[in-house]
Amino acid sequence: MSALIAPSLLAADFLHLEKDVRLINEHADLFHLDVMDGRFVPNISFGFPIVDAVHSMATKPLDVHLMIRHPQTYIERFCKAGASMLSFHLDATRDDPESILGIIMDQGVKPGLAINPNIPVEKLFPYLDLCDFVLIMSVFAGFGGQAFMEETYGRVERMKAEIVSRGLSTHIEVDGGVSPRNASRLISAGADILVAGSSVFRADDPAAAIAAMRG
Repeated sequence: MSALIAPSLLAADFLHLEKDVRLINEHADLFHLDVMDGRFVPNISFGFPIVDAVHSMATKPLDVHLMIRHPQTYIERFCKAGASMLSFHLDATRDDPESILGIIMDQGVKPGLAINPNIPVEKLFPYLDLCDFVLIMSVFAGFGGQAFMEETYGRVERMKAEIVSRGLSTHIEVDGGVSPRNASRLISAGADILVAGSSVFRADDPAAAIAAMRG
């Protein structure tokens, strides 16, 4: 088994971002862009200009992860900026998640729902048939470099079992503390996409780190 690798640009070298974009183009499968608003999470990352710039030279799809309140306000703009996949957090809005997933689909972009470690994966079950993918955070959203939470394996297994039992093709993405040390076990549990930031961009050989995580 293998997984798609999505290096997180949150851990990239922003003084030399073009170099890291080329790295992903050449060695990885997706660009993962974490958008933080300082409200839903206590940190602020980047917005449309960075997404636009990355998209201008990306040859791999952009996976945009919204860690923002009221994501429906900005979905169309991020889709137009170049997102191929777009996820938002289940608890980031009081609106019906189905309607927001529909907005994403109407833009021709793959929709996804994300949850933090303190939210049971079962909360996503009612929306699985509307999601191209679900994003299971293995750390709490908002900061890079956190330690991987071991209970993630069981969460991925429960999600995979539900997807298989319903005959769905929904992909499982895992984000947070992913590295060559835990990648193979996550893939065995059912993960299809692995997001990795520090373990790629701070590695002595980022290309080798990506290869090691594929499985």
